[in-house]
Amino acid sequence: MRETEVVEEFRGLDWAGPFDAAIRARAGDALESGKVLLFPDLPFRLLPGEEGFLSPALADQSRKNISFDPITGKVNACTLSGPEEQRLGAMLDRFGRQARSLLVGLMPGYARGLERARTSYRPIEIDHRPTSPRHDDRRLHVDAFPTRPMRGRRILRVFSNIAPDGTVRQWEVGENFPDFAEKFFPRLQRPWPGAAWALERLGLTKGRRSPYDFLMLGLHDRGKLDESYQRAAPRVKLGFPPGATWIVYTDQVLHAALAGRFALEQTFHLPNESMLHPERTPLRVLERLSGRALV
Repeated sequence: MRETEVVEEFRGLDWAGPFDAAIRARAGDALESGKVLLFPDLPFRLLPGEEGFLSPALADQSRKNISFDPITGKVNACTLSGPEEQRLGAMLDRFGRQARSLLVGLMPGYARGLERARTSYRPIEIDHRPTSPRHDDRRLHVDAFPTRPMRGRRILRVFSNIAPDGTVRQWEVGENFPDFAEKFFPRLQRPWPGAAWALERLGLTKGRRSPYDFLMLGLHDRGKLDESYQRAAPRVKLGFPPGATWIVYTDQVLHAALAGRFALEQTFHLPNESMLHPERTPLRVLERLSGRALV
């Protein structure tokens, strides 16, 4: 695999646009085909005084990331309080709004269905952080939420490296989703009857899992826990330097975050119906493999 197979690069753009039709068409086609959109010269700029937030001491160690809820305005897993916590929340909110502006500028058709989820700040070095294999994001994986059923909605993420010390955020990107899914689909366990109802009833999921959600969680776990696959799977190494921003469908692109610190990330959810090419989505790939509707 070559980097050009998994990355589509754009230079000289800003967060707000407007972007011409050729750029929009290229971005939409590349993103939905499973590429990473890379903007190597699109930094998220800190305001005066926000440099103090560039410290791993801000994370309270209860979770791997600091998060901001755009609905409540609350910052979680952070050691700050009072006005400083509010200032950090304002910085994360600003990043989320700029990320949305970039997406809507590049893919105007996303605007109506785009749901902004949590913003995260990742100040702690990834490498050498202890975790179980199932939760180790240094292993190639696709994203799936164990407690929040997506029911076919997409997981779209915007990242930006704000490291002040030149630290490059290092990733690996694996093979395309259809090839990955075809390998593991025959080995996925099907849920027992009533499982989705019971998980919702017990409060273990926020809503009822669809067959699609069970399959995506199975792909996440099977892929991560298969040692031979993790050793031998095709992959490309990528480095995102400070000042770079990138966009990726993490439910479609096999990825591993190997090293780095001081990254911002904004998650968006988007219905399958909002896609430019809905036939390329994980939902449609898994429905073809299953031979039936999954939501």
